Amino acid sequence: MATFVDRVVLHLQAGNGGHGCVSILREKFKPFGGPDGGNGGHGGGILLVVDPAVHTLLDFHFRPHLKAPNGGGGAGGNRDGAKGQDLILKVPNGTVVLSPEGEVLADLVGVGTTFEAARGGRGGRGNAALASSRRKAPGFAELGEPGDQIDVVVELKSVADVGLVGFPSAGKSSLISVISAAKPKIADYPFTTLVPNLGVVQAGESTFTVADVPGLIPGAATGKGLGLEFLRHIERTSVLVHVVDTATLEPGRDPLADIDALEAELSAYGGLEDRPRLVALNKVDIPDGQDLADIVRPDLEARGYEVYDISTATREGLKELVYAMSRLVIEHRLATPILEPTRIVLRPQAVDDSGFTVRQDDEGVYVVVGAKPERWVRQTNFANDEAVGYLADRLARLGVEAALAKAGAEPGAPVRIATHEFDWQPTVYAGDDYVPGNRGTDIRLDQKSSRTPTADRLAMRKARRVRAEGDTAGDFEPDEHTWGVTDTVGDDEDE
Repeated sequence: MATFVDRVVLHLQAGNGGHGCVSILREKFKPFGGPDGGNGGHGGGILLVVDPAVHTLLDFHFRPHLKAPNGGGGAGGNRDGAKGQDLILKVPNGTVVLSPEGEVLADLVGVGTTFEAARGGRGGRGNAALASSRRKAPGFAELGEPGDQIDVVVELKSVADVGLVGFPSAGKSSLISVISAAKPKIADYPFTTLVPNLGVVQAGESTFTVADVPGLIPGAATGKGLGLEFLRHIERTSVLVHVVDTATLEPGRDPLADIDALEAELSAYGGLEDRPRLVALNKVDIPDGQDLADIVRPDLEARGYEVYDISTATREGLKELVYAMSRLVIEHRLATPILEPTRIVLRPQAVDDSGFTVRQDDEGVYVVVGAKPERWVRQTNFANDEAVGYLADRLARLGVEAALAKAGAEPGAPVRIATHEFDWQPTVYAGDDYVPGNRGTDIRLDQKSSRTPTADRLAMRKARRVRAEGDTAGDFEPDEHTWGVTDTVGDDEDE
């Protein structure tokens, strides 16, 4: 027997981006033809797409851990790595995606509606893409960015026009079976349906869907029984029908008490007060049932309910009930405004928005938070001095160094960006004075070798310029530096 699953927790891992390639073109009579390292491919993302052929989340129940393919690495000869294919997850109409904390991330209604749950990592640029007029042959490439790793809760809320509510064994499943082609489990003994049933009903030229809510008993809205698990399936309905058993032999049960108990649970769940109600007094084919229906009908009509006597066994009164459902559904559809096509809203970045923030945590570490600096750090190979120097120049151009100084950071203060932590040492002879050296090295970061005449000359030039501008950074000794955020470097481009 098929299992109905309407709530799962998915553990998603998007694909990582491929690493860029460091390569130099070498041909006969052309031993140094320039950089030709290709870019890494982007990692595959994970997309949730509404498919009309899917009606349950059963597949994800048995396979909750999902991973998209990684991007391929770049290669020499300007060959880019292959892009990882997006992983498409087909979900039923009415699926809601939530964070583990309960925040709604997406409400997927409508065939083809798509939501990117996990974004694939960017591929790293090869040294050919990093070349510029001043850095003609980069000796480094960017690493691929890791893909998103996220847990999401996926819930199914049935998209139905009419919701049937009632006590167990009131006849909801029987009602759906006789007014539609649905074939739920039905028996001549009391039992509780364990899964919601959905049926399509035709009334003249009108077609609508009907769903029942099993296990609805007093206390269901607070977690008693199975009712809370299935109440979400009537959130999208436009009409509610109380199916009442007029022939029950349980003590303390009568139609008025049943409806009061059900209304109390619906009110406790919330959000259903505006739905129009119908009352179906079922099992009137039994003499005692018809007598009780005649007794309670005036009281129910006095409360404003439309009341219909029905029998799922003899099909008495079903036509009138179905057409009443159809009338209310049509009224709701006409009263619901037609949504306009989705418009793309462009929100330009504010002129004073730097794209990052700097704060100091409880341990005194200065934390830089922002999409660009965090991505740049993740894509940097810290075993390569030239790559580290390039990162420093990009951060300085973005304004990170100035922001750290404004936040009160002193030389040697710990700074964390993404998962990397550094000792901040502002440099005084970098940026505009960048001079290419051996591939994979940066003289501004080389503390192991002695100072070269070129470095001394650059340091003095930068120090004089800084002092002339009245910047206290000129008081720092050129020798005291590690990697640091630095000034701009010519025409290197940022993404």
